[in-house]
Amino acid sequence: MIRLSKIRRGPLRGLVACAVACILSIAAPARAGVTEPGERPDQQFDFMNLLSHLGLHDIDNESWNAYGQFTYITSYKAPFSAPYTNANGSTNSLLPNSERSWTGTFTLYLGAKLWPGAEVYFAPEVVAEQALSQLRGIGGAIQNFELQKSGLTTPILYRSRLYVQQTIGLGGTRVVKDSDPLQLGSSVDSRRLVFRLGNFSVIDFFDKNSFSGDLRQQFFNMAFMTYAAYDFVADARGYTWGGVAEFDDDDWAIRIGRLAPPQDPNSLPLTLQLDKFYGDQLEIEHNHRLFGQPGAVRLLGYRNRENMGRFRDAIGAFQSDPSKNAANCTSYNYGSQNAHAPDLCWARKPNVKMGIGLNIEQHVTDDIGVFFRGMVSDGNTEVYAFTSTDRSVSFGATAKGSLWHRPLDVTGIGLGMGWISQAHADYLRMGGIDGFIGDGNIQASMESVFDIFYSVSVASAVWLSADYQHLTHPAFNADRGPVDIAGARVHAEF
Repeated sequence: MIRLSKIRRGPLRGLVACAVACILSIAAPARAGVTEPGERPDQQFDFMNLLSHLGLHDIDNESWNAYGQFTYITSYKAPFSAPYTNANGSTNSLLPNSERSWTGTFTLYLGAKLWPGAEVYFAPEVVAEQALSQLRGIGGAIQNFELQKSGLTTPILYRSRLYVQQTIGLGGTRVVKDSDPLQLGSSVDSRRLVFRLGNFSVIDFFDKNSFSGDLRQQFFNMAFMTYAAYDFVADARGYTWGGVAEFDDDDWAIRIGRLAPPQDPNSLPLTLQLDKFYGDQLEIEHNHRLFGQPGAVRLLGYRNRENMGRFRDAIGAFQSDPSKNAANCTSYNYGSQNAHAPDLCWARKPNVKMGIGLNIEQHVTDDIGVFFRGMVSDGNTEVYAFTSTDRSVSFGATAKGSLWHRPLDVTGIGLGMGWISQAHADYLRMGGIDGFIGDGNIQASMESVFDIFYSVSVASAVWLSADYQHLTHPAFNADRGPVDIAGARVHAEF
């Protein structure tokens, strides 16, 4: 029998039991054991396990579960060199003075069984934030993965996920799914179909990676959350509506999805006209063992059809009629007042954007894992929902602390690199801006980030992390930077 294990945590029936569980889950000493490097390890005392020990819950065949998390991240950006900032009325530069940024998130994950094979999941979330330079001036190496385009310093409550999942068994061996956020404890066939319909994030199901994905326990920088060049459809908070179908056949899996894009680039409202505007995803995954150690290879392609502008079209519109500039935009744009620059608002129409990426993860030992991601997007059209990057590569390694007798500690080191297309660079050089970047001029170059972190377990469900990032050529502009950013994180699970 195969076991799919993530982490066991959870709530209680009754106030007394809840109080006992909280005390035990936070204060209990960590349990040593084999865990995936970079993954959240199993806890000795957690809500759902304690309910199971008390005979109040069947954690192996759940009809419901409930989990939660809290994460607070603070970042400090040191002053850096910049010969110009927001030149000629452009608005999207990273400010060269020192700044502090922070985010706080609180999430509940609730799951329930509807009928055999069917489950429903609901995740309300609260977020508050303050971004560096109003989240402007960094292309794909944004220093804090929790930042949202619509975030405010005042906490906002919203629904992050609400979806139904149906699993249809097709035989094979039995696979045990451990109780986890957005996963009921159960057993399923190794050969199966899974359908999901509702509200979720694309990267809940696509582009998973054990060592570079769950950044609440790993790296801080967004370059390691997914492909920086993956313009996956989402609202300004990172979520969408749609459907995903998955076929699992032992070591192989294939996933397809059609999902809703925002009405305007980087905006909150979505359009649900999925016959007209959509984001299609296709991913093929193979799990293997190399020299006795587990690993996986994933190939992902996406195709978005959205009302978006092409860089060459925006340049052409401005060159043919200089009144079609950024300052004169009357439709959706990013607020530039540069009357001598092109703007994508004059070029938006139904267009297609595509990309393809490779994702590899591999255990080196039981304690160390390495990862690689690389993606190429077409680079012709504007960023619609994610970062400004057109091509990206990231790689690195994470290790669990059992090597030095700290089994719940995690550390890692990674390098992320991103590039923009020639058309994108020409548009920015003329003073144009997109959803995140635009200094008013540019000497185009690779944007890169070096990220190193250490996460120490101060209790069995609480971690404190320190992080250092060195970012070169912010916004793909060799005229500016480098930038040094120090960060700290508090993360608790229950």
